[in-house]
Amino acid sequence: MWMAELAARSGYPVPTIKYYLREGLLPPGEATGATRARYDESHVRRLRLIRALTEVAGLRLETVGQVLEDLAVADSWHEAVGSAHTRLAEHDGPPATAESLARADDLLQRQGWDLAPDSPHRTVLARSLDALAALDHPMSDELLDLYAAAMRQVAAHEVDAVRSPDREASAEAAVIGTVLQEPVLLAVRRIAQENASREREG
Repeated sequence: MWMAELAARSGYPVPTIKYYLREGLLPPGEATGATRARYDESHVRRLRLIRALTEVAGLRLETVGQVLEDLAVADSWHEAVGSAHTRLAEHDGPPATAESLARADDLLQRQGWDLAPDSPHRTVLARSLDALAALDHPMSDELLDLYAAAMRQVAAHEVDAVRSPDREASAEAAVIGTVLQEPVLLAVRRIAQENASREREG
């Protein structure tokens, strides 16, 4: 397809696509002349992924470039999707206390879970535990384990649903699923709480 069709298929204006080409976010098309090139479905998929990372996940283009670089060099599907998840995690915030970091480690050990050395999820969990404790609403290990048991089943289903030989398609699905499905999880939790409360009120 020519540039005009790529723009129509992707929903991006031609100047934006040309900018992504210059910045290396989009691979060059097949040159057919001095100023013309043909593009294919891989370019449409790449632009969809860029849109998911920027518009859905809210990542800056610099971070998008890092995700795309990671996809190119990843040795496995696990690494490719893990890169997208790691970039989505909240990195900024106050340092977590040693006590909450230890509790996060205890949870991982109890569940038999491992994290990549550069994963921010342990710190995010620990900071959340600190925030709850500061408001005199500490989370018990029992509740943490209940959450872990529920999420183990959910996560297995979600990972199976997005696994694909196409790493970019998988990363796009992982990003959209993480950002857009988390409000669904929260809504279902609140609906369940409302009904649990009603049942206990008789």
